[in-house]
Amino acid sequence: MNDKQPNADGGATALQQAQLIEAIVEAGPVMARLRRDLHARPELCYEEVLTAELVAGRLTDWGIPVHRGLGQTGVVGIVRAGTSNRAIGLRADMDALPMQEQNTFPHASRHPGKMHACGHDGHTAMLLAAAQHLARERNFDGTVYLIFQPAEEGGGGGAAMIRDGLFERFPMEAVYGMHNWPGLAAGQFAMSPGPVMASYSTFRIVIRGKGCHAALPHLGLDPVPVAAQMIMAFQTILTRNKKPLDAAVLSVTNVHAGEATNVVPDTCELTGTVRTFSTRVLDLVEQRMREVAQHTCQAFGIECEFEFIRTYPPTVNHQAPAELARRVMGGIVGEANVLDQEPAMTAEDFAFMLEAVPGCYGFIGNGLGDHRAVGHGAGPCTLHNASYDFNDEILPLGATYWVRLAEACLAPS
Repeated sequence: MNDKQPNADGGATALQQAQLIEAIVEAGPVMARLRRDLHARPELCYEEVLTAELVAGRLTDWGIPVHRGLGQTGVVGIVRAGTSNRAIGLRADMDALPMQEQNTFPHASRHPGKMHACGHDGHTAMLLAAAQHLARERNFDGTVYLIFQPAEEGGGGGAAMIRDGLFERFPMEAVYGMHNWPGLAAGQFAMSPGPVMASYSTFRIVIRGKGCHAALPHLGLDPVPVAAQMIMAFQTILTRNKKPLDAAVLSVTNVHAGEATNVVPDTCELTGTVRTFSTRVLDLVEQRMREVAQHTCQAFGIECEFEFIRTYPPTVNHQAPAELARRVMGGIVGEANVLDQEPAMTAEDFAFMLEAVPGCYGFIGNGLGDHRAVGHGAGPCTLHNASYDFNDEILPLGATYWVRLAEACLAPS
């Protein structure tokens, strides 16, 4: 993901030498217990009731006003200091994935079929740790909105909070997000302006032919060879229609047709995904897919249904916020430990917030997996893997970053 290879030893040294806030370091064990409690009771998108209760309860205990219900289960905390009308937002996601955890350590999921396999438990804990410090010290001039978002994993919780008035009720000049990244050493960050994650769209195509006996294909209209032609033609959109320097991925991931070996089926259904780094390229891909599908079917005398659903837009960092965030990261771990973020074809619904307000999305190293306790699963410590676990050692680093970022953005004039 980076222009430099992650270095475990270098990252560990960076973590040891990082300029962390001492009070946050001292609260680290408490935050780790909170994080593990969240990990043990994961909740899926729009079901984050217990998580939201915990978040709202902690914020209230620290004297932070709380607003609830944006995006159904979202929570927004407000920390004000000084007299300035300026404001920024810091966002963490709260939901888990519909996966069965393979880990057996004590804080493994107690909810069958649900798991914090993407580190949202850690994201929530880091922002809570930062919230506690911001409320206690208030070493800034303005307002920090603490955005605890539901339903990032395919539920569009960021868009739901925006529809419920997030930016109208809590006006802010910039919004910031952060995700842990396995393989990037603990003690390192990654940040770049421009696109860092792709759009996520799905498609469904139903090719309607006419079934018949497989020994008498001339009596029917076979949708299967039409589907084969269509699948191959789709790839020419990427190689012959878009500019070679514009990145895009088009994957047909499901092909469903027929039930018997001696029957030509009536229909063949294709589904899959498209990912791009710009809406312009996405527009082109969708238009050409529709044309290819319809005209291929027309050439064979077969009907076609084409459905294209845009789920998440690309995540595109704004220049000035990204540069500021990178400077803050460098001030904590040193410039050598802030790598350039290579764009990934994964998607992130923080993209909706960046479409509405300037801001940026950064990455914090989660290490190489050796932080996991005895009892972890046999798989690697990668995102969306049943053996994943968040690295509690980076909680103070992430919380320190949030605090220093808020102080830098809202420095007294």
